[in-house]
Amino acid sequence: MSARTATGAVIDEGLRSYMLKVYNYMGVGLVVTGLIAYFGNVLATTTDPAQAAAQLQNGELLTSWGVTLYTSPLMWVVALSPLAFVLVLSFGINRMSASTAQLVFWAFAAVMGLSLSSIFMVYTDASIAKVFFITAATFGAMSLWGYTTKRDLTGMGSFLFMGLIGLIIAMVVNIFLQSSALEFAISAVGVLIFVGLTAYDTQKIKESYSEAHGTEVLAKGAIMGALRLYLDFLNLFLMLLRLFGNRN
Repeated sequence: MSARTATGAVIDEGLRSYMLKVYNYMGVGLVVTGLIAYFGNVLATTTDPAQAAAQLQNGELLTSWGVTLYTSPLMWVVALSPLAFVLVLSFGINRMSASTAQLVFWAFAAVMGLSLSSIFMVYTDASIAKVFFITAATFGAMSLWGYTTKRDLTGMGSFLFMGLIGLIIAMVVNIFLQSSALEFAISAVGVLIFVGLTAYDTQKIKESYSEAHGTEVLAKGAIMGALRLYLDFLNLFLMLLRLFGNRN
């Protein structure tokens, strides 16, 4: 075996190990989010009027924990905390150790679970499961394409980021308009954007790997890569849930 071939084999093995770590972090993060979302909602709601501390307009009965989580000022803390964790990781990763960054990522996934627990009051469990598997299949296909394609996706990424900014603006506007047609358009366009970002981010994570990087740098890079793919998966799931989820 030539020296060049041996070096290439080492790089390929290192890249596979790096990407596997990225996907493992992302997958465990999604599991943490899903479990906390589910059990957070189980603890927050009840079917026994004797145990209910309040009742929502849709007839949902809340426990005292549910009242705190969904109707008190704490709901704003829970809703905004995931963004705070993303900012901490994005701007503070270089000052953290890899172990600290990992703890912040798990905390982010847990808080995100709490913020998403209310979807179990809006959509049926069966439709949430169905949309999750649709999301997983779509994400897997696009991530695989982003990993294997020889095409440079940089130009597509710039276009998608502009679309993402427009999508956020449209979502803010629709808070006031409450237009079902605009909500449908936002969800449909959002699916396209996050499908594209899945491929783009996968390619960029792959290209960020270098065998010259130290263990600590690669560990933190894997966490940031997992965060990017986690957000792509989660947003794709929520957009598809708006389109195909059956409401309670």
